[in-house]
Amino acid sequence: MDFGKIAADLAKMFYDNWFGIERVIVMTTFAYIGLIVILRIVGKRSLAKLNVFDFVVTVALGSTLASILLSENVAYVEGAMAFVMLCGLQWIVSKWSIHSDRFKRLIRSEPRLLLENGAFCEAAMRDERITHHEVESEIRKKGFGDREDIAAVVLESDGTFSVIPRSKAHTRSVLNPVRKSGTDM
Repeated sequence: MDFGKIAADLAKMFYDNWFGIERVIVMTTFAYIGLIVILRIVGKRSLAKLNVFDFVVTVALGSTLASILLSENVAYVEGAMAFVMLCGLQWIVSKWSIHSDRFKRLIRSEPRLLLENGAFCEAAMRDERITHHEVESEIRKKGFGDREDIAAVVLESDGTFSVIPRSKAHTRSVLNPVRKSGTDM
C-alpha cells in the first residue's frame, strides 16, 4: 500500500491546481450574470410558484449551471446557449398555454377540489394522494378549528392549498374552473 500516493490523491481532492480555481471563479461570475439577464428577459413567470413544467425547467437550469461551473468540458457559450434554449422553450410553452386550452391542459395540471362544504372529496383526494390529515392541517394553518366552517379546500396547480371559508360570499364563481373528480395528466 503506497501511503504517499493515497495522501497525494486525497490532497488532489481538495486542491488540484490554480487554473481550476480561476476557471470556477470566472465561469461562476459569467454564468451568474448570464442567468440573471436571461431570466429578466423571460420575465416574472419563470420565477413564480412552480408547477410541474416550471419545476422541470428550474431543475434543468440548475443542472446546466452546475455543468458550466464545474465541468471543463462545457464552454461558457455552450452553457449560455443551453440557458437560452431552456428559457426560450419555457416562454414558448407558456405562450401556447395562454392561446390554447387543449395545450394548457396537456402541460399544466388543473386545481382540484379536495373538500366541499365540510365534506372530503374522496375520489379527488385519492387521485392526488392527499390525506385527510394534510387537508385538516391546511385548514388549521388558516386559523380554522372546524371543517364545517370551510366552503372549500382546493389543491392548486402549483401544489399549494387554498382554503375558502363559508363566510366568504360567492365562492361558486371562484370554484367553477376547479375539477371535482377525474385525473390530471
